[in-house]
Amino acid sequence: MAVHPLPPRRTSAPETPDPPAYDRRRAWLILAMVVAFMMINYADKSVLGLAAVPLMDELAIDKSTYGLISSSFYVLFSVSGLVVGLLSARWSTRTMLLVMAALWAVAQLPALVATVPALVAGRLLLGAAEGPAASMSMHTLYGWFPPGRRGMPSALQIGGAALGTAVAAPVLTWFIVNLGWRSAFVALAIISAAWCLVWYAVGKDGPYSAAAQRAAAGAAPASGTPGAGEGNGTRPTAEAPAPPLSRLLLSGTVVGSVLSAFGSHWALAVSSAWLPVYLQTQLDLTASTASVAVSAVSVLSLLLLLSVPALVDRRKRHGRAGRAADGIAQGAAVLVSGAALALLPFAEQRAAQLALVAVAFAAHAVAIPLHYVTTAAVVPAARRGPVFGVVAATGTLPGMFVPYLTGHLVDGAASEATGYAIAFLLSAAVMAVCGAVAMLAIRPDRDARALGGEG
Repeated sequence: MAVHPLPPRRTSAPETPDPPAYDRRRAWLILAMVVAFMMINYADKSVLGLAAVPLMDELAIDKSTYGLISSSFYVLFSVSGLVVGLLSARWSTRTMLLVMAALWAVAQLPALVATVPALVAGRLLLGAAEGPAASMSMHTLYGWFPPGRRGMPSALQIGGAALGTAVAAPVLTWFIVNLGWRSAFVALAIISAAWCLVWYAVGKDGPYSAAAQRAAAGAAPASGTPGAGEGNGTRPTAEAPAPPLSRLLLSGTVVGSVLSAFGSHWALAVSSAWLPVYLQTQLDLTASTASVAVSAVSVLSLLLLLSVPALVDRRKRHGRAGRAADGIAQGAAVLVSGAALALLPFAEQRAAQLALVAVAFAAHAVAIPLHYVTTAAVVPAARRGPVFGVVAATGTLPGMFVPYLTGHLVDGAASEATGYAIAFLLSAAVMAVCGAVAMLAIRPDRDARALGGEG
């Protein structure tokens, strides 16, 4: 009677394994490497704009040609981001980041040839290698941080982009002014290669990655989608059939989120290609002073990225979610940037011009993290990867043509000042439409109920 059969039954293998242990020290080491990765990523984007004036002078090219070189960066950017995102569950995130950073180093070398075809080739390769960078580095972080600890790491990863521009602007400008514009590209190639060496030594897929959880659970993901549930840290579970991809993409929240990203990336494309040129040729700033102004814009962007999404999350935790916490926040960010850009051509005092530049090219950044948050809220886990790929590819489309369009407008106007005014007003109009539609269309609570999302 003393022997009870229940204890042996309790010691049998459970259906769901215990969660993996959180290795805080290693996780924050990976976070530091990811932040450095994003800083290099945005330094790569900004170097062409910082070197634009001496580059155009040496090669004797007009602004349309320079705009074409700048736009070439985005030709493969969206496509590679979509393709790599869809295939990411099959590849190690450690390897993906290593390959991307190695290609960044190689992509800087055509600048040494200093011809238009060589520069275009380098930017094409760089865009293809950087297209998946933001999503895959976030994917890497989610493999190391459990669901309850991802807020600050996500904000720091996004903030790494603004920090990269803030640091790169004065540093790369020093190289350009003192050692020639080619030296900035060489410096970035060396930095990317150095990051690869460190990442090869310390990089590793985390315990919360899809592969680790499948190995622990001894089961493949549900719904036939590799890595389902990875984004929010949940284990793969059987789910009801997800709505068709077309229905998800046409929902008001996803459409509004894409438009907010589209408007934000329109401003980002103008600033990365033309802001340093505009500051030097229209506001008569020296290269060094212009780099400080670009750095200040990036610092403001970083502060907004670290504060506004946190305030939105706080509203949700206190039960005040809804349009004000979602669509209005990201739509208003694009609208405010557009309004500042529309006023810029009419400002006459230097202080007012610089203040409008700061608002126009910093406020819109808030929409970039928030548009992923609202999309994730309405899309079931089984469809999240493909939807994110389409959303990212669509939202970044302005980069493919806005730099060239801006250069063409400046070249074709009666004066450069008139050309910039036309380009800024056009940009402001597009951003106004995108921001207004986002504010009206984004309804996560409504669409989550209809589509089976988490809300």
